[in-house]
Amino acid sequence: MAETFDVIVVGGGPGGYVCAIRAAQLGLKTAVVERERLGGICLNWGCIPTKALLRSSEIWHLMHRLAEFGLSAENLKFDLPAIVARSRKVSQQLSNGVGFLMKKNKITVIAGEAKLAGRGKLTVTKDGKTEEYTAKNIVLATGARARTLPGLEPDGKLIWTYREALLPDVFPKSLLVVGSGAIGIEFASFFRTLGSDVTVVEVLDRVLPVEDEEISQLANKAFLKQGMKIKVGTTVEKLEKGADNVTATLKSKDGKTETLVADRVILAVGIVGNVENLGLEAAGVKVEKTHVVIDKWGETGVPGLYAIGDLVGPPWLAHKAMHEGVIVAERIAGVKGVHPLDASKVPGCTYCWPQVASVGMTEAAAKASGRKIKVGRFPFIGNGKAIALGEAEGLVKTVFDADTGELLGAHMIGAEVTELIQGYAIARTLEATEAELADTVFPHPTLSEMMHEAVLDADKKALHI
Repeated sequence: MAETFDVIVVGGGPGGYVCAIRAAQLGLKTAVVERERLGGICLNWGCIPTKALLRSSEIWHLMHRLAEFGLSAENLKFDLPAIVARSRKVSQQLSNGVGFLMKKNKITVIAGEAKLAGRGKLTVTKDGKTEEYTAKNIVLATGARARTLPGLEPDGKLIWTYREALLPDVFPKSLLVVGSGAIGIEFASFFRTLGSDVTVVEVLDRVLPVEDEEISQLANKAFLKQGMKIKVGTTVEKLEKGADNVTATLKSKDGKTETLVADRVILAVGIVGNVENLGLEAAGVKVEKTHVVIDKWGETGVPGLYAIGDLVGPPWLAHKAMHEGVIVAERIAGVKGVHPLDASKVPGCTYCWPQVASVGMTEAAAKASGRKIKVGRFPFIGNGKAIALGEAEGLVKTVFDADTGELLGAHMIGAEVTELIQGYAIARTLEATEAELADTVFPHPTLSEMMHEAVLDADKKALHI
């Protein structure tokens, strides 16, 4: 007889395992089905290991600035296999931690590949053996994978996706990165900081195209200063593999073509949802552009069947998936006062050097909404802590509704802004106004003071510029 659960979550990534934990906390008999490793792409092949790699490159960068801080060292070198090994160790530690959380919360972990098999039913196949399970509620959290384009398929040796880029078998002296979103730019930053000759190609007219245009321009300037080559408004028409390099044919928006030879290519042109082999069509689940269609509560339209995370579309962020997982678990359990996710309050972070972070509307989007707006700015060069850290390049920017004082958006570039952005995210959640933020006392000396100054500057009241 099939084992029965209140909730079965398909996928053990950030959204899935958090959904399972919350469901278990609420007294629901819960299981998670995972075909690979707990923690999903984010923990094993994305968010966490890339940050470990980037931390190594940040230290390498600082080691070459020792004289600025009154320090010196000789015979500086890096060990790529050791850097990669540390990254994998960090991921393994956290994956093991997720396993511990499953045990702590008495969640059943089922290894294998799941498929819907009728109302409230799942089959799970592992090593050719199939078991059936039933559940009052099923949550799909199967995530997404790297998008591939015709003629630009990765081969795992010369043309990489993020997986191969996390486990480089050689250090490429030259590298072509296709796509300048968060994934592409983070890898470009890592390899460039360690000395690779990096070219970034972006089909749109600016790098980090989802960010505020002013921040994108500052990022572009910083990347060029580091020695990156940036080609925007450009497509990769063809990739020809040689014995140990790749020849790329690039085409600019004015129709001009050129060739570029690189040791390796990283493809970072978006993601597609893992919708295959789940039995979605037979179950009556609607899929659009490789993503499951849901309502504001994560419901698919099929009774008792939910979907969350990258599987359902942007923003493709682990913290968004986690939040959706909690909403769905609480919705299933009948918790009162649950609110649907407001995607405009989800912060985005890119861990390149310099870091980039944002929440809410860009200045252009705020203007396009028809609102009368006010914009405040404060540069890192005006902040004592930034100067003391030797990180005096950057900007904090705020966008307010001029009539109501609502914080419409905040955008940052510079050291540790991925940590600072949460202050503005909290402000948006609490619906704090410009006046309330201006009245808030920020500690000194901290980088966070720039957040205060950027608020004050919207009314031309900034104190240190």
